[in-house]
Amino acid sequence: MKILMLVSSMHAGGAERVAATLVNAWAERGDTVTLTPTYSSKGTCFYPLSDKVELAWLADLSGTRASGAMAAFKRLLTLRRHIRDTRPDVVVSFLTNVNVAAILATRGLGVPLIVCERTNPVAETTTGTVWRKLRSFLYPFADMVTVQAEDTAGPFSRQVPGIKRLAVIPNPLPAPLLDAPRVRQRDDGPLELLAMGRLVTDKQFDLLIDVFAQLAPDFPDWNLRIWGEGPERGALEQRIERLGLQSRVSLPGRTETPWDELARGQAFVLSSLVEGFPNVLLEAMSLGLPCVAFDCPSGPREMTRDGQDALLAPAGNRDALRDALRRVMGDIALREQLGMRGSIAVRQRYALASVLSEWDELFEAVREGR
Repeated sequence: MKILMLVSSMHAGGAERVAATLVNAWAERGDTVTLTPTYSSKGTCFYPLSDKVELAWLADLSGTRASGAMAAFKRLLTLRRHIRDTRPDVVVSFLTNVNVAAILATRGLGVPLIVCERTNPVAETTTGTVWRKLRSFLYPFADMVTVQAEDTAGPFSRQVPGIKRLAVIPNPLPAPLLDAPRVRQRDDGPLELLAMGRLVTDKQFDLLIDVFAQLAPDFPDWNLRIWGEGPERGALEQRIERLGLQSRVSLPGRTETPWDELARGQAFVLSSLVEGFPNVLLEAMSLGLPCVAFDCPSGPREMTRDGQDALLAPAGNRDALRDALRRVMGDIALREQLGMRGSIAVRQRYALASVLSEWDELFEAVREGR
């Protein structure tokens, strides 16, 4: 099968990581795969790609890296020509702006198109009004629309009526994590509570720092380490300093080895206001880290089997988050129990082979529909 994958960039993000995982797996099993980042600049690939994946930067194909309406129109025409020349059996696109471009570029070409939302499109707040209107108008023209969690499907189908097919497909667990050593718990310090994500308001790392400040006096052996980079760094650093936690809370930045850093921790916390399908929670659970998460829309409840495999706190309730963290930080037996249970569950449910089978069903459905 010839598969063309479209994604905005290949920077260090969750959508990009999933794109790399999928195209590598498809290529390694024998499919002909082209990956095309559509952003106006070329950039680099943060995640490794198989030599069997053809990488075609739209910026190179269009010959322009400028911004503005005319440059965007030129890239759209270039994308259409690229799809026509590639002659894929199916096009898969990630992220709202890329999805809109893919729908416009494939009109009349007879190529099946699957567009994929990579956040919770109902609850997230970062998509602008124009893109939301374009999404509502254009998504019914796609052969298939996917979301990442069951909780998202119903509300999104009501928000964007007229979608031909709406499917739920989770992110796969990267293959190396299926056999990775699990975290071994210890009770001698220093111990690390980990968080990871872009330093943006939706991740609520400010709230997390406040909660840790309440716990810090009772848990002198524990430190909080928040991996990631983003526009909220300055405000978070000021908060840490104001609370006098410079020696207990660190913001080391972005890491190219996130799994190695997760494996060095003793617990993981997800404090997000909203998620689509939090890859980092999946990865932390797979490594055997006991996890505490806000029951935010969407993903954590589904991924933890309604809180069986991690501790869930009501979304935004900092007291409940504090109490859940207190339980985990103060009980090594609970940490071991949650870590093992979560690891076994996600390694079974989100194995790459299982998710690839779900993708194959989608490919068959859209090709039959055409």
